[in-house]
Amino acid sequence: MLWRVRTTLDDRPGALAELTTACGSAGVNILGLQVFPGIERVTDELVLRTPDDWDLADLADLVERSGGTRVSVLPCTDAALADQPTRYVVATRGILAEPASFPDVVARLFDAEADVSGAGLEPVMDGMDLEIGDVVVQLRRTAPFTAAEHARGAALAELVADVLAAAAPAPAPQDVSGEQEPAFEVREGEVRAVAAGAVVGSATWTVDDERAWHVELGVDPAWRRRRIGSRLLLETARAARASDADEIVVRTTADNPAVLPLVLGTGLRGRIRMGSDDLTVRIPVRRLAGV
Repeated sequence: MLWRVRTTLDDRPGALAELTTACGSAGVNILGLQVFPGIERVTDELVLRTPDDWDLADLADLVERSGGTRVSVLPCTDAALADQPTRYVVATRGILAEPASFPDVVARLFDAEADVSGAGLEPVMDGMDLEIGDVVVQLRRTAPFTAAEHARGAALAELVADVLAAAAPAPAPQDVSGEQEPAFEVREGEVRAVAAGAVVGSATWTVDDERAWHVELGVDPAWRRRRIGSRLLLETARAARASDADEIVVRTTADNPAVLPLVLGTGLRGRIRMGSDDLTVRIPVRRLAGV
């Protein structure tokens, strides 16, 4: 079985050798190694193949007995053996081609994990926040992020900001309805975008016990790329603040490229929490001014 292991070792001669010797004596094969240097301690990431009867606890015990601390062990596939510089080059090319894909690209690049709230792992999860304008993309995982990874993530976020700033404003698409731009109507539990008497987009919500509004948002395909989704989200934030809500929450798939421009288009301070399969957008509304 293959495992991805991260551990912190003392930055001294022979520290890594002790771990590799213990692995060899136990019949554990080291297939990959990546080193993240530090001042006094070093973080090593290893891809290991263990005997079939080994489990996570067996491997963690082996690493800890060899001097490792802050040990993280997760099962993995052959994909973990991919060349790391190549992964970053591929990720950068993907971001340049489609900046809006940034949350999904960095989630896969840094092995972000699914939202584990309620699973008992939240206290041991580490986080990395990457800022693009007023949007914060949050990555979470059990393996601690190293200083090198924080620097790489920040550089990628700066790349996205530069690409978005350099892009020429797209011309407004022709009015597919032949009528005026949609009007936005706030109703009980719903905001609607209406054009020529037809609903072309809507946002509905439910309220939980903590006064958070969980929003379902949709726009007619013929009316997309006109900032209607952002306007629906903005009007929902206004309604939420007027109702003394704390925040609005939107959940969607991790590979949805519309999320980043959706939140950026509102001008609100949003937080995108990335997981392995989905993402969650949270926008605090209680202290917003001028919404």
